[in-house]
Amino acid sequence: MKSFFLLLGLIVMTGMGLSAQKIDKAKDYLAKQRLNDAKTEIENFLAVEKNKNNPEGWYTKAKIYSVISQDSVQKASTPGAREIAMASLEKYVELEKTSVKDSTKRYMLLTLDNRKPLTDLYAGYSKDAASYYNAGNFVDALSNFQGSLGVFDFMIDQGWTNGITIDTISILYAGISAEKANKPDTAALYYGKIAESKIQGQGYESIYKWLADFYKEKNDIEKSKKFTALGKEVYPEDPFWLGFEINLLSEKGSREELFAKYDEVTQANPTNHLFWFNYAVELYKTAYDEDSTKRPANSKELISKSIEKVKKSIEVNPQYPNAHMLLGQIYYNQAVDIINTNKKIRPVGGVKLKPEELKLKETLRGETNKKFDEAIVEFQKLDELLGGAGKLKMEDKQFLKDSYDLLINIYEQKNDPDKATFYTEKFNNVDKVH
Repeated sequence: MKSFFLLLGLIVMTGMGLSAQKIDKAKDYLAKQRLNDAKTEIENFLAVEKNKNNPEGWYTKAKIYSVISQDSVQKASTPGAREIAMASLEKYVELEKTSVKDSTKRYMLLTLDNRKPLTDLYAGYSKDAASYYNAGNFVDALSNFQGSLGVFDFMIDQGWTNGITIDTISILYAGISAEKANKPDTAALYYGKIAESKIQGQGYESIYKWLADFYKEKNDIEKSKKFTALGKEVYPEDPFWLGFEINLLSEKGSREELFAKYDEVTQANPTNHLFWFNYAVELYKTAYDEDSTKRPANSKELISKSIEKVKKSIEVNPQYPNAHMLLGQIYYNQAVDIINTNKKIRPVGGVKLKPEELKLKETLRGETNKKFDEAIVEFQKLDELLGGAGKLKMEDKQFLKDSYDLLINIYEQKNDPDKATFYTEKFNNVDKVH
């Protein structure tokens, strides 16, 4: 019986020796760059049930596959070598956490190698990412930037990045690669990491703007507002944010929110004629419809406020043609409304109009002419600003034609054929002169 137990002990010890020998053999092959043999040895070792939780085995596997991923020939015959190496390192760290109770003695193999397998994997991903990016292969560039970020995030989790918590360049180029690869949702994920970390510097402001606009178009207003707020915080002097907030409210918000924002903006920027003008436009768009039955109950109040704001725009910049055009159109439309009201006062059933009705019609005609006269002032100012100029921008040319067209209508209403003819000739010559 004694000899049997001795024999059994020898068998167990021999087995243990063989296990160690297999790891040592894999290491020896790795040192000699016999990578296929090293790979075979370590895979055979880890295939044995009792070796599956051996930290050194997984660490050795990680080193072997890391070196394979750096060899152009071996890499081609072993697809996914970097991913296998990274998964093996994660397994090694996981096993060390549970098997080595003293935290100061964990990951000694990795520490002795100065964490080279990890840094090699990071460098390898980054190098390939840059090569693919420069070649215009943005799909593979994205995949490799994601790989380098995966390694970096793993190192952050372990506290191995010397306090650095964000890999800004890799995240930036992962976002750019995703955008160029037509994967905007993925791009937003990476750009969002930059914005949420409040990264700033030359060119980074475009990321905040891209995110604000991206989520606006996706109708995710909360996220759009979030990145707008971050952009304003990081780049407070950039005028883009005021305009964007207004545009966002104009397209996606309520009228009350929009007008409140304009009140804030015009008070903060009283010498900016564009804010006053745009405020007037939004007020008038809300208030006016050709069909009077479709106008809001407070239409007159809003139109009055619109006139107030556009006059402020003209006060700040009298040379801005758009403001004169808007004010002229408002007065013109008010005159048309009065004409329509006047038309409704007519005899019914063959009975003549009462004296008070005749008086009212006369009063309305006077009010119509007053509004037409106010419109004439603005349209003539447009003629003064643009009519004597040479070649005009398309918008200005259309303003000029519209102003002449409305002046023709006004003077026809006033029964002044000479003035109507005068502006008809001007209208016909716009395209020739400008």
